[in-house]
Amino acid sequence: MAIRIRPTRDQAEFASAVGAIGHYFGGAFSSEDSLVNFARTLPFERMHGAFDGPAIVGGAGVFPFELTVPGGPVACAGVTVVGVLPTHRRRGILDRMMRAQLADVRERGEPLAALWASEETIYGRFGYGMASQDVMIKASRGHAALRTELPGRTGTTRLVGHDEAAKVFPRIYDRVRRASPGFVSRTDAWWEVRKLDDRPERRRGGGELNRLLLEIDGRPVGYALYRIKLEWDGPHNVSQVVVVEAIGETPAATRELWRYLLGIDWVAEIHCDLLGVDHPLFLLVQRPNRLHWRVLDGLWLRLVDVGAALSARAVTGDGRVTFEIASDPIFPDNVGVWTIEAGVAKRSRRRADLRLDMQALASAYLGGFTFAELARAGRVEEVVRGGVARADALYRVDVKPWCPEIF
Repeated sequence: MAIRIRPTRDQAEFASAVGAIGHYFGGAFSSEDSLVNFARTLPFERMHGAFDGPAIVGGAGVFPFELTVPGGPVACAGVTVVGVLPTHRRRGILDRMMRAQLADVRERGEPLAALWASEETIYGRFGYGMASQDVMIKASRGHAALRTELPGRTGTTRLVGHDEAAKVFPRIYDRVRRASPGFVSRTDAWWEVRKLDDRPERRRGGGELNRLLLEIDGRPVGYALYRIKLEWDGPHNVSQVVVVEAIGETPAATRELWRYLLGIDWVAEIHCDLLGVDHPLFLLVQRPNRLHWRVLDGLWLRLVDVGAALSARAVTGDGRVTFEIASDPIFPDNVGVWTIEAGVAKRSRRRADLRLDMQALASAYLGGFTFAELARAGRVEEVVRGGVARADALYRVDVKPWCPEIF
């Protein structure tokens, strides 16, 4: 029987489609409560299912949100829960789902799609490129102290309850995310289900969720979410502070949040899995090597509509650059020559400065990688002398993209 790909229409179909990836995660999303909560952030019509007769054997979903790029927020499809049951592997089902999903994204007018890749080798063939990097730290508390010459303690910190956090934290986050490339928008349901939910199954061996609010001059300017994971090795305390998220509006707010987190007593280590590759913490501590940082791939990006995406991305100055997009595995109409001038991308007959594919363009789009870096890796071809330098001058960023949450 032929496999059909279409959006899910009700809770039962949605549950089966999500269950395809849940199978590999030991039955994640199998409880009714978790599925109902998940559907609050991912509408039925944004979940594609692969139907083998009445049975659903695969799924691919999209969170509809905004992604901040240099220049401001842009509509973006947050691709998630993509999987095919092992009974139906190697039949081209994943390929068909991803193509159907991207066609739907384009039809909805979302110029970008983004994801976190559990298997990096999969998504390049659909035009996704690594657009940011992520840093994990695992530091001994005894070695993770702030530099002594930094300004003294500023502001006040206090632990707050769920209701106050739900009211205040989203406002802080939204002010930061609108100016921070890589951040995604969050609905009230997203905060409730994905950030502030403290049911035991969400704790992963840690303690209750702690909600820290930082105020400077009486104004809320930062927050942190963290858990303490209590562990003992015989008589030795090897407990950890697990930082879920720490967001400060200003350099001072960021410094004070980490002063608090690094100073928590009765723990041996501090862990955080999602920091930007140029996060200020690495320059704030006395012994950065003792943070044991590990750099991983972060957000993967896909320009669905090249003209709209490039026009939405702010440039520096009034220069001009011309790209030749040599290939696009899904949308042939993205292929060709595009000139970006005065912040607008248009079809062009000019000679290209650079030749590249969709993956390379995605890697440079947020500023995670320069065109010079891509050229050194053989991912960009300089057609006209000085083309790489012109492109990098136009697409210069002051801060690397950072997505502080896996979706």
